[in-house]
Amino acid sequence: MAEFDYEMREGLITVTRLDVLSELPDPFMMKDGTRADTEQKWREHRKELYKTAVELQYGTLPPQPEFLEVETTYISPKFCSYRIKTGRREKPVTFYMKAFFPQNRQGTCPVVIDGDMCFGYCYNKEYLSEFVDKGIIFVTFDRTELAHDISSESRGTGQLYDCYPEYGFGALGAWAWGYSRCVDAVEKLGWGDMDLITFTGHSRGGKTAALAGAVDERAAIVNPNATCAGACGCYRIHMSAIKEDGKEAVSETLADILRVFPIWFGEGMNEYAHREQELPFDCHYLKALVAPRVLFVSEAASDIWSNPVGSWMTTMAAGEVYKFLGAEENLFWYFRKGVHYHDIEDVRMLVNIILHKKWGEPLSDRFFKKPFTTPELIYNWSAPQRKDV
Repeated sequence: MAEFDYEMREGLITVTRLDVLSELPDPFMMKDGTRADTEQKWREHRKELYKTAVELQYGTLPPQPEFLEVETTYISPKFCSYRIKTGRREKPVTFYMKAFFPQNRQGTCPVVIDGDMCFGYCYNKEYLSEFVDKGIIFVTFDRTELAHDISSESRGTGQLYDCYPEYGFGALGAWAWGYSRCVDAVEKLGWGDMDLITFTGHSRGGKTAALAGAVDERAAIVNPNATCAGACGCYRIHMSAIKEDGKEAVSETLADILRVFPIWFGEGMNEYAHREQELPFDCHYLKALVAPRVLFVSEAASDIWSNPVGSWMTTMAAGEVYKFLGAEENLFWYFRKGVHYHDIEDVRMLVNIILHKKWGEPLSDRFFKKPFTTPELIYNWSAPQRKDV
């Protein structure tokens, strides 16, 4: 692991306002008023969490495709391009996937999938090298080939909506479906370690990676980076803080994001704008759906729009689910200095986790350090004592 020239410290940013709209709901509480206290009950209750954290938040997702074809369109020693054709046979969708390979690879390798090809940073040499130089295959695709990302357009624009017009997914759901189709393609092509698939993405791409990882259990590691509202923050916390540069900034709210990007979400979320305290879930539910697999939430200290306190709070809450499932070692979080970006340090921390899981590389000491003074928890429940262990 590369070293950096600073240590994260508590109090790096100063929280000037922390509005807590209500306590976080208990993810163990079932509809019948009892708590999920066995693994079997949790498995059943997980379906209830899915109804709110996924279907209410993002709409009803597209189904498994009827078929999938992978056509190789370019081959070189460093990367290959593939054309994926999938969906319904009478109305297929197509999009391109690129895979960047380590030199002298032998056998299958861990795979990182990132849907942010449209952002451009995926082609950054330093970014790519962090993966391939460590024996990791990097796969990227342009999620906007499946659903457009233009706020001025009407809801439901893009070829995946033409394929599945009867489903109520927003753009985030369409993009998350693309991650799963890339996994299908990786499995079909045969060069990936299917036990070590990682989903990552930044900002709206981070939202997508979080959703894709929550619904596709083939993702062994899920790394949403700086998601802002709509995935890893906290709807029930509104905050402002003094950043590292001395300027004050505020966090993004549900109303903020729905005003600009309503097409990303399920239509049912509109009724909760300015009423987040009435939501039957919060972001810890989505994080809990990843458990017991690895979840790594990466944030930047001065990215106040991403709600750093809220992100930490819902990660702590999701940690109770990890504790219940005996997987506390699979929950990672960290903050770096700086602002809203998919920084090379974020990539190095993700690679550290992958190498730790694959080959036992020691973990960096930069995990689990807050840039703000520890706030009081906004929930008073904890993991129930399991009755089946």
